[in-house]
Amino acid sequence: MKVRRSDELAVRSADDIVRARQTVRSWAVEMRFSLVDQTKLVTAASELARNMHVYGGGGKLRLEMLENGNRQGLRMTFEDKGPGIADVELAMKDGYSTGEGMGLGLGGARRLVNEFELSSRVGEGTSVVATKWK
Repeated sequence: MKVRRSDELAVRSADDIVRARQTVRSWAVEMRFSLVDQTKLVTAASELARNMHVYGGGGKLRLEMLENGNRQGLRMTFEDKGPGIADVELAMKDGYSTGEGMGLGLGGARRLVNEFELSSRVGEGTSVVATKWK
């Protein structure tokens, strides 16, 4: 697999979440994802960036344009140094939330992409890697 292009964005404020959404949409358009897949990518990015800001105290988003044979993909890596998630399996269940949300964010984001990996260590932070292929 080849990384054709990469970039990083800091996500520390609500404005940064908007900028992350706009950047993901721009890359998805450039990569000629369908409108439906553009929407899925932007929705997943929005949720994961918001989680990183609200629960992780901010962090960084790394975007990578991938090439694997005839396939192209967009990989989004969200990393924070926040408190971490004590029970990842529970956090992935629909309806579970430690905040005021509906608890559909992580599971919903996972359903919008082709590959999804979440790793977290209490006291060290959380990393989510979400990839969409076309």
